Amino acid sequence: MIAPLRLGDLEAAEADSIEPRLDYWGQRYRAAQLGDRDLGGVEFHGCEFVGLTAGEANLRGSRFVEVRIERLDAAVLRVARSSWRDVLIEGSRVGAAEMYESDVASVRIVRSKLDFVNLRSAKIRDVAFEDCVIGEIDLGQSRVERVSFAGCTLGDIRFDGARVRAVDLRGAHLSVIGGVASMAGVVVTPEQAAELAPVLAAHLGILLQE
Repeated sequence: MIAPLRLGDLEAAEADSIEPRLDYWGQRYRAAQLGDRDLGGVEFHGCEFVGLTAGEANLRGSRFVEVRIERLDAAVLRVARSSWRDVLIEGSRVGAAEMYESDVASVRIVRSKLDFVNLRSAKIRDVAFEDCVIGEIDLGQSRVERVSFAGCTLGDIRFDGARVRAVDLRGAHLSVIGGVASMAGVVVTPEQAAELAPVLAAHLGILLQE
C-alpha cells in the first residue's frame, strides 16, 4: 500500500536556480526547463514540479523524496543510480528512462507513456504503474517487490536474473515477456497464464502439438 503524497506549504522557485549536488526543500517549480545542464547529485525534498522538460540534463545520482511531478517531458531521462522515495509522477511522456542501479520505493506513475524504462540492477519496492503505456521495461538483475501495473499496456517486460516478489501483472495487457526463468513471484490471471503457455513451454523444452 502506497500512502498518499501530502506536501506542505511550498515556495515558488525558478529552475535556473537549481545547482548540482545541492539540496532543495519545499519548493514548487512551474514550467521548469532543465536544458542540457549537469545537475548530477541534486536532491529535492518535499517539492513539486508542474510542467518539467528535462531536455538533455544529467540527473545521475539525484534524489527525489516526497516529490510530485506533473507533465514530465523527456526524450531521455538521465537518472541512473538515483533515489526515489514517496514520489508521484502523472500525465508524463518519457522516451527512454535510464534508471539502472537506482533505488525506487513508494512510487506511483499515473497516466503516462514510457517508451523504454531501464531498471536493470535496481532496488524496486512498492511501485504502482496505473493506466500507463509502456513500450519496454527491463527489470533484469533487479530486486523487485510489490510492483503492480493496473490498467497498463506492456509491450515488453523482462525479468532476466531478477529476484521477484509479489509483482502483479493481472491488471496489464501483455505482449512479450522475457526472462521467464526468473518469474517466480509474479502474479498473473489464468487467462494470462494461457497466453504465456508457449513461452513457458519453450523455456521448459515442451513441444506443443495438436
